[in-house]
Amino acid sequence: MTEGSAAPPTRFQRWLLPGLAFKAVVIGGGYATGRELAEFFLPSGPAGALAGMLLATVLFSLVCIVTFLFARATAARDYGSFFKALLGPGWVAFEAVYILFVILILAVYGAAAGAIGEALLGLPAIAGTLVLMAGIILFVTFGNKAVERLFAWVSYLLYGIYALFVLLAFVRFGDRIGEGFAVHAPMDGWALGGATYASYNIIGAVVILPVLRHLTSNRDAVIAGAICGPLAMLPGLLFLTAMVAFYPEVASATLPSDFLLARMNLPLFQLLFQAMIFSALLESGASAVHAINERIDAVWQRRRGTPLGAQARLVLALVLLAGCMLLAGRFGLVSLIAGGYRALAWLMLAVFVLPLLTLGTARLVRRS
Repeated sequence: MTEGSAAPPTRFQRWLLPGLAFKAVVIGGGYATGRELAEFFLPSGPAGALAGMLLATVLFSLVCIVTFLFARATAARDYGSFFKALLGPGWVAFEAVYILFVILILAVYGAAAGAIGEALLGLPAIAGTLVLMAGIILFVTFGNKAVERLFAWVSYLLYGIYALFVLLAFVRFGDRIGEGFAVHAPMDGWALGGATYASYNIIGAVVILPVLRHLTSNRDAVIAGAICGPLAMLPGLLFLTAMVAFYPEVASATLPSDFLLARMNLPLFQLLFQAMIFSALLESGASAVHAINERIDAVWQRRRGTPLGAQARLVLALVLLAGCMLLAGRFGLVSLIAGGYRALAWLMLAVFVLPLLTLGTARLVRRS
């Protein structure tokens, strides 16, 4: 049964909600603006980019399936409980890496929000960052239900706008898209790009553990995990298709989304698209901060016997966001994604992916 409700979980909650929540983590920051796609996929050329995205999709689904099964087997509802079960005393290593992850991605989200405010409205970068902070705090203050509603609302907007975006791209410069895919660029590094992208983003599988409380069986875990990869990467595939029209110059743009929108010359749609990107940053940031709040709530309940209140969640979110997003103005979006994400990918492989696929899988087999 769903916590706090007598009604059984719906198929949406059991099968689709985990994928939408996972998508919220993956799509934030550079993905929403196209910067991550330019950094990790386009260097291998249009064909190599498609191959790398397919690899990332498969890796996402595989790791999510094993993560969800292990979480059910160990009754883990937050990343702290999950890694204590997986790594034993070594859980501290993941905690340290996760703190680095949150600092990095919130800095990326802050930089992206600032860049959108500058490009769209001519505002100082700090203005967009502060508006994003306020939105994240508003949702995470009220816990699981508010964050889950955000995942659903933004998902409808996001998939609809991306579909319209690709349709308009074909109408405005569809001939260039075909020419872009016809370019015979070297595919060198497509597997490394796809694996790197998947490695640092796969942390989303444990960030979204709070929504797995709706799963009722291992079958639910497998279905939900398998859906995660396609749900997370479909908008990216649509975006990449449009970006290929201006390959290779689009790869050097700080905001590839703004680069393409300027060439569509549709001011109202440009405003709508940037609002969608901001919404994606909002749900991604809320997901990351909510996971920290849930981790602290689990410890608080064990020690005090009462759940974390709304006021405490608000204060925690404010402190976390203020510290992390100040990094955004210091380093900038491109350097944060290019340098920070690559280092994070190796750390995630060491403390999460490899232990899960070896130790975690062995324990699941023994239990079965």
